[in-house]
Amino acid sequence: MPIRPSIPRPVLAGLLLVATGAALAATEDAPQDGRPWLLRLFPNIAPATQPAYLEECGSCHLAYPPGVLPAASWDRILAPESLADHYGDDTSLPDDLVAELRTYLMTNAADRSARIRERAFAVPDPAGSDTELPRITATPYFIRKHHRIPGSLVTDNPEVGSFSQCNHCHIGAEAGIFDERLVEIPGFGRWKD
Repeated sequence: MPIRPSIPRPVLAGLLLVATGAALAATEDAPQDGRPWLLRLFPNIAPATQPAYLEECGSCHLAYPPGVLPAASWDRILAPESLADHYGDDTSLPDDLVAELRTYLMTNAADRSARIRERAFAVPDPAGSDTELPRITATPYFIRKHHRIPGSLVTDNPEVGSFSQCNHCHIGAEAGIFDERLVEIPGFGRWKD
């Protein structure tokens, strides 16, 4: 009787997945940006998933992933006075909804994450004041990752308007995919650093 090696099913499934990805990446149709296409399908920042957050915050702008600000910043943004003047708009919400959003954002904040890229956002804006609301675009990590992009391509671009409009340039931002090799600046094209 022949001896058949026993490979656990999860290991076999993983090997098949890697082999399939390698085969597809070798085809002419696969994007050739130096990173296997399969890896680009997975978020490097956990996307926003909480329904109330997606509905309330995502109705005006990208529902930013909770991991792009530390818990203290989210707490300041959700303060009643901050919601009454939320970057120039009144976004006041019922107390029970604010409590629900606070729990979600605080639990998934950058300083409570195990993800490397989210932990990089855990350092708050060193120049931030107690009177100004925290801004993702003012975090040291954000500034470091965007410093080579000329402001004119973003702020003077009517199709983007601001560095806070992540989803206008980052293909897959809603899914938490912020791979710098997948940046398409409207009116400019693919960004190559």
